[in-house]
Amino acid sequence: MKKLLLASALLAASQVATAADYKIDTDGAHAFIQFKVSHLGYSYVMGRFNKFDGQFSWDADKPEASKITVNIDTTSVDSNHAKRDKHISSPDFLNVDKFATAKFVSTKVEEVGDGELTVTGNLTLLGVTKEIQIDVSKIGEGDDPWGGYRAGFEGTTSIQMGDFGTKMDFGTVDFNLVLEGIRQ
Repeated sequence: MKKLLLASALLAASQVATAADYKIDTDGAHAFIQFKVSHLGYSYVMGRFNKFDGQFSWDADKPEASKITVNIDTTSVDSNHAKRDKHISSPDFLNVDKFATAKFVSTKVEEVGDGELTVTGNLTLLGVTKEIQIDVSKIGEGDDPWGGYRAGFEGTTSIQMGDFGTKMDFGTVDFNLVLEGIRQ
């Protein structure tokens, strides 16, 4: 009877041992939040947020149990043009003096096949929370040269700035997200 109980306990432990928590590697600059927005319909303005952090849980055997939270320091907006960054940071757009942080919290993860996922969650920007979906591709996971374990993903999504109550609505913003996490 003791052997049966021990075997059952080992089997149960092996079935839950695959889920792990990860810290997004912003310290090593292995994660990026980049954006692109139309400039008058003639070209694009591209930029990024230089400061953000977050964490995610990932279970390759049960992706639907995964979760992610990302906190973005909106004061770190960088379009490679100081005067434009000042305008983007103003009350016309991001209003960073009042809303210095944006946040994404997942509510659902769906596996759609071949390492592709759809992550649904709530984005809070300018004090307004809206549900968005992010199309995600798993890049890979495994041991790193420093004795740790990492997992990486790339995602794309688009939002309408007017949905978040910007004073000036410059339309659709396309985001490209690259997140590499270090298992904790």
